[in-house]
Amino acid sequence: MARDEVAITDESIRLGQFLKLAGLIDSGADAKAVIANGLVSVNGEVERRRGRKLSAGDEVSLAGRTAVVVGR
Repeated sequence: MARDEVAITDESIRLGQFLKLAGLIDSGADAKAVIANGLVSVNGEVERRRGRKLSAGDEVSLAGRTAVVVGR
């Protein structure tokens, strides 16, 4: 499984924003759809809250790709 490290500049980032930053989706509208449909998992658990705060070490998975939040 592909696993990318994605650096954030603040202490945390919202899930919808991170999906776009990591290149897992193309737009905010896409984020809303994939999250609402239960296609996104955070640290192995399905996450349906677009505003879920992520911080360094969290792993976000979608469609066989995983992106890890890395602090500055």
